[in-house]
Amino acid sequence: MHARDIAKQNVERGERRGTRVDPVVPSGVLARSMLGVPIKFGAGSEIYGEGEPVEYVYEVVHGAVRTVKVLSDGRRTIGGFYFAGDIFGLEEGDEHSLTAEAIVDTAVRVIRRRTLIRMAGYDRELARQLFTATSREIARVHNHALMLIKTAQERVGSFLLEMGERISVGDLVVLPMSRQDIADYLGMTIETVSRTFTILEGSSAIALPNARAVVLRDRAALRQ
Repeated sequence: MHARDIAKQNVERGERRGTRVDPVVPSGVLARSMLGVPIKFGAGSEIYGEGEPVEYVYEVVHGAVRTVKVLSDGRRTIGGFYFAGDIFGLEEGDEHSLTAEAIVDTAVRVIRRRTLIRMAGYDRELARQLFTATSREIARVHNHALMLIKTAQERVGSFLLEMGERISVGDLVVLPMSRQDIADYLGMTIETVSRTFTILEGSSAIALPNARAVVLRDRAALRQ
């Protein structure tokens, strides 16, 4: 049996007996309401696959997740990145349109979609929080679509600003994803992404202490 299937069996058992408390400060909708079962996925592990039934809703506890689609010509595109507190997998249709993968060792809370919908029906605060999370995701998808029509430098700048809003500590952003992931998210080649990082560093818009760390030195310049 696939490890992922075993994990989802644990969700069913967890829903019957209640969930355990995470030893961290809860940051997401499910964590704050103590909903779902925490499950760990190793780096590169598939959480769910494209075309599989939308049976569960997921929330990142720690780590990072990407949603991926491989096109008919073999090219890969990334639909989004999700970090601690972000909900993913809450799709409108009956089947997942993308595959979700753990970028690094990641823990997520998992709950059956029908259970969450039922609970939101009588818990107004939970319903409000889910609406806010869904609205935020819709805005992110819209901004991502707009990002793809920009120039290479504008795309990378917008991406870094997005990461600055979501996972920065001050002006420092530690990127869990690779340059290839960034390229597939922005619809660019890895060579163009790397070259654009170098240009932005040369213009003092950013500093690059190492391969994964980015210091946002001039956010106004990144918005241009």
